[in-house]
Amino acid sequence: MQDAVTTIAIADAGESRGAERWRLVARNIFPFAVVGSIWEIVAWAGIFPHRLFPPLEEVAVSFVNLTISGILPHHAIETILRLLGGFALAAIFGTTIGVLMGRSRRAEDILLPLVSIGAPIPGLAYAPLFLLWFGLGNFSSVLLVGFVSAFPIIFNSWTGVKAVKEIWVRSAQSMGADDKRLFRYVILPGALPYILTGLRLGLAQAWRILVAVEMLAAVPWGLGWLIFGARKFLNTDAMLAGIAVIAIIGIVLEKYVFQKIENYTVVRWGMVKS
Repeated sequence: MQDAVTTIAIADAGESRGAERWRLVARNIFPFAVVGSIWEIVAWAGIFPHRLFPPLEEVAVSFVNLTISGILPHHAIETILRLLGGFALAAIFGTTIGVLMGRSRRAEDILLPLVSIGAPIPGLAYAPLFLLWFGLGNFSSVLLVGFVSAFPIIFNSWTGVKAVKEIWVRSAQSMGADDKRLFRYVILPGALPYILTGLRLGLAQAWRILVAVEMLAAVPWGLGWLIFGARKFLNTDAMLAGIAVIAIIGIVLEKYVFQKIENYTVVRWGMVKS
């Protein structure tokens, strides 16, 4: 009897997990289905010229053809390499500067006015300077991406360190924690949710400036180059295929990088809910 009850409970639990999984899939697909339906209605209603507003099937065909020919993967790889290079610089220097500002009043007094002045300036406004200083090509693009995307990382890292509860710090100090242990076990875990938010914002900023500067920097390959080049010939389907690749890369980075880091750190520590 007990075995039968246990079997039924396990089956019910399995069905419940399966139903929950399907509900999660439906919630994720629903917004894309709505947007896709609206797009198709507008495309076939003839509100815009067909060449400027193609239906999704034409975009899909262009996406597949560009992928099979190797053009789209080549552009994507070049953009990803520039993105990762610039974002790595931003993450390293931005987090370091932000944490330093949060831990040192002198560093905060010196650096905060500079960061506050530089952050509101649009990233594209820095592009001519970087192109004049460092020339055309990949080097100036990577440096510009790193410089522009560092600002939100600095601000959020600084805010996270400042937001660590004083009682946590005093409790650790009362138990004999030195500065190294205090930073490792109290300051860094307490500030990590803010730092991760800053990295997400920095990545979004990196995408915006990189796609724009890839045309200005006269690089031969890149999704920005592809999008702007397709615009000249009114190849809207190719433009949308490039935009779709950017969206896919962003989803992959969010799902398999940031969420994994978050799950193994702040969620596991109970600092935020999953």
